[in-house]
Amino acid sequence: MNILLLNHYAGSPRHGMEFRPYYLAREWVRAGHRVQIVAASFSHVRARQPEVGDRPVDELIDGIQYRWWPVPRYRGNGLGRVRNIASFLGQVWWDARRQVAAFRPDVVIASSTYPMDIWVARRLARLARARLVYEVHDLWPASPVELSGMSPRHPFIMLCQKAENDAYRDADAVVSMLPKVADHMAAHGLDLRRLHIVPNGISPEEWSVTPAPLDAEVAACIARHRAAGRSIVGYAGSHGEPNALDVLLGAAAAMASEPVAFVLVGDGHEKARLAARVAAEGLHHVALLPPVPKAQIPSLLAAFDIAYIGWQRVSLYRFGIAPNKLMDYMMAARPVLHSVEAGNDPVAEAGCGITVPPGSAPAVVDGLRRLLAVPAAERAAMGARGRAHVLAHHAYPVLARRFIEAVQA
Repeated sequence: MNILLLNHYAGSPRHGMEFRPYYLAREWVRAGHRVQIVAASFSHVRARQPEVGDRPVDELIDGIQYRWWPVPRYRGNGLGRVRNIASFLGQVWWDARRQVAAFRPDVVIASSTYPMDIWVARRLARLARARLVYEVHDLWPASPVELSGMSPRHPFIMLCQKAENDAYRDADAVVSMLPKVADHMAAHGLDLRRLHIVPNGISPEEWSVTPAPLDAEVAACIARHRAAGRSIVGYAGSHGEPNALDVLLGAAAAMASEPVAFVLVGDGHEKARLAARVAAEGLHHVALLPPVPKAQIPSLLAAFDIAYIGWQRVSLYRFGIAPNKLMDYMMAARPVLHSVEAGNDPVAEAGCGITVPPGSAPAVVDGLRRLLAVPAAERAAMGARGRAHVLAHHAYPVLARRFIEAVQA
């Protein structure tokens, strides 16, 4: 098939996040399909932006045809981002006939985080007489309403709601990364026979090569704590409010006299404040380290005795969670301390760790002590179960096949 995937924020190993469009497309190309990813030239989640002037640029990456559309840069979530979205969608809309004539898609996938791309994807699909697929990463407008407190009567939110409803009405198939969305989608008009769950995943081949060695600063820090006889509780990922790192620091403070070190690796808008808290409270057994390149992640996670992932207590998580970092933890065969209350729990499903309630440092302390008391062989068995679960249910070759089956259903 010719598959056209419309994703504003699509990335690649060359550009950084988001990676899911690239990994799915690479597997489809390997299976004999022809894939074009249509994306914007600027995204706040990419580490590196493509080089684009005032006209779209085509680029071939691992057999995938990328088309980058020039859009204005932005900061934050204000009018600048709205202009960025409008510019991207408007250009693709007006270029639809040329795009269809050139690529002749059999399938058009609307895959941007926001739902308004469904209107552009629908236009492309109708012109090409192709199947229309709507892929859900996050539920909009529920996400900005419940997480950011936006009013349901805000014009932008009402626009998002119209787009979501249209997507459920018009798409031939809806693919959701979140597993507990059926009731919500049915309430907004989706015939649930068209719903398919294809969660987040990992690329097994990235874990089959010899991992890159850790940066000297990170390796030396972990070695110092090991030499002091401490077990390593690690976190790798964004340092933002949703990641509940204050809860982890609260647990670290309560365990200051115990032989445990807390190593947090990554970056984010909360990192400076978290570092100030570590200094103010004298948490000498806590290290906040810079992010490491993607190729070093296996080496980093292998150095952890326990991997932590935490969430705020947010009602939106009733629809389910699909965190990338948890897939990495499980692929690295680490036992996991999971602080969450959500519609699903991959850690419990895989039997690869302990889950405790969110927002509670004492609960995290209890969970960590319980895991540390488990014999090393049993912790290793937990990690092995997590890795087996990911390979069976979250490897991109598996997910790409499931996605194609959903398209063809």
